[in-house]
Amino acid sequence: MMSKAPTHNTLLKNEIRIEQRLAEWAQAFETTIQQMLKPPEAVPQVLAQAMQYSVQGGGKRVRAYIVTRFCELCGGTAKAATPAAVALECVHAFSLVHDDLPAMDDDDLRRGRPTCHKAFGEAVAILAGDALLALAFELLTDPMTDPRLGAAAVLELARGTGWAGMIGGQTTDILSEGDEPSLAVVEHIHRYKTARLLETAGRLGAISAAAGPGLLAAAGAYGDQLGRAFQIADDLLDVTGDAATLGKAVAKDAEAGKQTYPAAVGIEASRKAAGAACDRAIEALNIFGPAADDLRALARFVIERNH
Repeated sequence: MMSKAPTHNTLLKNEIRIEQRLAEWAQAFETTIQQMLKPPEAVPQVLAQAMQYSVQGGGKRVRAYIVTRFCELCGGTAKAATPAAVALECVHAFSLVHDDLPAMDDDDLRRGRPTCHKAFGEAVAILAGDALLALAFELLTDPMTDPRLGAAAVLELARGTGWAGMIGGQTTDILSEGDEPSLAVVEHIHRYKTARLLETAGRLGAISAAAGPGLLAAAGAYGDQLGRAFQIADDLLDVTGDAATLGKAVAKDAEAGKQTYPAAVGIEASRKAAGAACDRAIEALNIFGPAADDLRALARFVIERNH
C-alpha cells in the first residue's frame, strides 16, 4: 500500500531544515571526496592540485546528495551510492572549470574564490577539466562488481554528460548568445545544460540500488524537473541577486546576450515557471512516500534560495 502523502506541516518542517541538512551532509561528504581524489604518484602535482581545487571548492553537493538519497530510497545504501556520487561531482566540477574559461563565460570568481584558470592558468585549467571527466568514469566503474550495473551507470553518465546532454546544452547556450530571446531555445538549454545532469543524478542513485523501471523513471523525472526549476531560479538570481551573497558576478547573462527565462518571458512569469517545475518534481516523488520528504523540501529550497 502506498504511504500517505506528507502533510503541509511536515513539508514545512523539512523546508526549514533542508539547508542545514545539506550543509551538514556536504561537510561529511568532503572527507569522502578527499579520500577518492588522492592522486597516484605519476600525476603531475599542479594537475592534481587544480583538480582538487575545483572539486573541493565547496558548494551544496546537491547532485551527490540526490544520487545518495535515491539509492537509499530504492533499497540501497549510502556506501553503494558513493562511487556514482563522487563521479558526478567530478563531472560537475569539470563543467564549471570549462564554463568559467575566457572562451565561454569568462568568470573570475566561483563560490567566492578565483576560478580554476585564474588560480592555475588556462592551460592547466583545461587539462584539469579533461582529467576530471576521465576520472569520473574511473571512479564510477572501478569498485563495481556487477558488470550489468556498471554498464548501465557508464551509459547513464555518458549520455547525461555528452553531446545529447550537458555538453550539447552548453553548446546551444554559447551559439545562441546575442539572438532574440526565445522561450523554446531557453527551455532546450535548461533541459540539457542543467536538468539532464540532475536527471542523471536521480537515475544513477536508482541504478546503484539495482532499482526497477518504475523507481528509475521516478528518480529521473524528479531530477529533470528539479534541474529546470534550479536553472530558472539561477537565471532570476542573475537579475535580482547580490554578487557578495552569490559568490560570483551578477548581471552577466544580460551583458552577454544569454538566452534566459527572464529575458524571454519576464521576471514574474519566470517565477511561476520555476514554481510549476518545483511542483512537478515533488509530484514525481509520490511513489517514494514520506521517506522522500527531504527531497520535496529540496525542490522548494531550490526556487526560494538567494545564493
